[in-house]
Amino acid sequence: MPAAPQTVEVAGRRLRVSNLERVMYPETGTTKADVIAYYTRIAPLLLPHVAGRPVTRKRWVEGVGTADAPEESFFAKALEPGAPSWVPRRAIPHSTGPKDYPLVEEVASLVYLAQVASLELHVPQWRFTAAGEPGPADRLVLDLDPGPGMGLAECAEVARLIRPILAGMGLEAHPVTSGSKGIHLYAALPQPMPSDSASALAHELARALEADHPDLVVSAMRKDLRAGRVFVDWSQNNGKKTTVAPYSLRGRSRPSVAAPRTWEEIDDPELRHLELDEVLARAESLGDPLAEVDALPVEHGPLRSYIAKRTAGRTPEPVPETPHAEPPHAGELPRFVVHEHHASRLHWDLRLERDGVLASWAVPKGIPETPERNHLAVRTEDHPLAYIDFHGTIPKGEYGAGTMTVWDTGTYETEKWRDREVIVTLRGREDGPLHEVRIALIRTQGEGEKASWLLHRTKQQPTQQPGHQPDSSDQDAGDPPPQRPAPMLAVHGTPGLARTLSDPPWAEFKWDGVRALAEWRSGALRLFARSGTEITHRYPELSEPARTHVDGWDALLDGEIVALDEQGRPSFSLLQNRMHLERGDDIARERGRVPALLYLFDILRLDGRDLTALPLEERRAILERVTATAGPTVVVPPVLDDVDLALDVAQEHGLEGVVAKRRSSPYRAGTRSEDWLKLKLTRMQEAVIGGFRRGRGARSDSFASLLLGIPEADGLRYVGRVGSGFSERELHRIRTTLAPLCADASPFLDVPREDAADATWVTPTLVGEVEFAEWTRSGNLRQARWRGLRPDKSPDDVRREA
Repeated sequence: MPAAPQTVEVAGRRLRVSNLERVMYPETGTTKADVIAYYTRIAPLLLPHVAGRPVTRKRWVEGVGTADAPEESFFAKALEPGAPSWVPRRAIPHSTGPKDYPLVEEVASLVYLAQVASLELHVPQWRFTAAGEPGPADRLVLDLDPGPGMGLAECAEVARLIRPILAGMGLEAHPVTSGSKGIHLYAALPQPMPSDSASALAHELARALEADHPDLVVSAMRKDLRAGRVFVDWSQNNGKKTTVAPYSLRGRSRPSVAAPRTWEEIDDPELRHLELDEVLARAESLGDPLAEVDALPVEHGPLRSYIAKRTAGRTPEPVPETPHAEPPHAGELPRFVVHEHHASRLHWDLRLERDGVLASWAVPKGIPETPERNHLAVRTEDHPLAYIDFHGTIPKGEYGAGTMTVWDTGTYETEKWRDREVIVTLRGREDGPLHEVRIALIRTQGEGEKASWLLHRTKQQPTQQPGHQPDSSDQDAGDPPPQRPAPMLAVHGTPGLARTLSDPPWAEFKWDGVRALAEWRSGALRLFARSGTEITHRYPELSEPARTHVDGWDALLDGEIVALDEQGRPSFSLLQNRMHLERGDDIARERGRVPALLYLFDILRLDGRDLTALPLEERRAILERVTATAGPTVVVPPVLDDVDLALDVAQEHGLEGVVAKRRSSPYRAGTRSEDWLKLKLTRMQEAVIGGFRRGRGARSDSFASLLLGIPEADGLRYVGRVGSGFSERELHRIRTTLAPLCADASPFLDVPREDAADATWVTPTLVGEVEFAEWTRSGNLRQARWRGLRPDKSPDDVRREA
């Protein structure tokens, strides 16, 4: 019996799904639920390629059937009458009247289309303009279609012939195995052109290729000419035609995908089409090889309304050149600001950093002082991040004229962020009027700008505000709030030195994760980074009370958050995909891809008793007793009493190394002590990023290498550059993170002329980690390879490893 329909929430949107158990691909048993899961997970890579483009769908209501008995399909152009109102749409004239095509610009829209069995998504090579009209072509596509007797290998051969021709025209070709028969080649057009011109250009290219290779290529549309040749279909650049979108599923007997590929893959003699599971797996490490083809157009930027209302030079407010979202700041938590705005009427503006902009509400009566009184909040246009500390007087005659001051500012934590409901805890300045407050915003009327919201101070509030001193009304005497010290740190050592720590020595494995203090109180777990920043929300599988029960109402433990690769080895690079996330939907998605474990190796407090003065051996016994009832996500790894054996085991299993500890050592909070020695099998070094060299070719939109330094007494000492080990996703993320840190002068004490020649300098606040072969005589890193950003470290934590 089919399961009952259900209402789900996707990134703040609510929609109804049904028949999730229906098998869409009988040959593989792939269900509608699997299809929805695929489109949900691939959305970050797919959405830029369809944003702003009308989407034609190919639907298989009963599934694709089998090769011998295929099910019927049909093309859908107009959006269904029952489609959710939040799915945007644009009208295109047809002979039978205008049709409203869907625009797919968020994951919820993808889920809706998958729910109505839209397996294939097709789009043209143009986007709508800001006025809602079809725009010029912004990319070129050539469809290499094998005729009878030809296959994917011959299409790859033709693709290699086309690549240098496009390069000679200043266009970079990017291959996509279509998931059906052949290969699509995409190239971004530096200057958009009318679709007719793009189609003519593609036609001429195809004819020239046929003239040079008549036995391999055909450019004519006639099917009787295609046997034994590859048809270079140029016609899909016509403004009225569409091509299956990159990352779209195909309605074949198996769930194949139109998959962007690298040229190295195209050269593989065993090249084949990829299926959905393979595409998801490779997306983790490879990112999107097609990313540079589809930059989001100006008219789709979230700051377009803000810019339209202001003119740079006439107002002291920051006015960005483009309406695109900005790179996030480097802090652990998102920021907020409350402005006091003396405009035509006094009001307050609440702004919350979100997705590269400041989501903003005008609040006529300000933040409510009690839960008993709710205030009106009106949604306004998103503001740029630079507005976070703006203050000044906006001249008369300009939008928002009047004096703007910062009433309070700070950081906030998100408990819920949905289309109709936002719940956050604001933490203002220590001397500010707000202190720490939990608020809820509930949309009551309208959508987008000018929508009405209710602003509510919740009855449940944080237990203590910053700067607040507890008294008898807060707690019982003799029950002060427990403190969370900084973790104890190890120094670099050698096996010989480690053997002298105790007889026999105590050896733990080094787990290549993120250090964390874990605090259990009343059955609930909270996690804190080395800096003291709470990171509980990033790892919900560790903090869910049902899975994290510990035998003790009050315990503070030391450990490492770890992600395991397919071989069961800790992988810091995998964890990189999670340690930067703040949005709940992003965290939920990555939780499924990269589950985390909590490896514990020490205990500092239990039931109010400070254990740090106890010898390590005694603390370990208590740790094992306390965690005996912990859930499966909590691990207490074994220890060995033989350093050499531990190193051999670490080497055999591909671990980072060993930490040798003195058995009698106390826990020296916040101290780097020789009682703990780290013995690394792979040489690694943390370093501060002080600049980057501009990228070229495939890296023209990111960087060629990062310039690194290590703080010394007299300043930041340059130690070389790193240009390898980056995934496409990491290249983009780091470049985005560095953008707001660009500076005019070098932060280094000394940089070789050849490295400084094309360098862009940045404020040295970010820390990264590299592995390397050795130190050169001049003190530089030799053969450095990137491992990842270390947001849990500050420049003050960095020192040279031996």
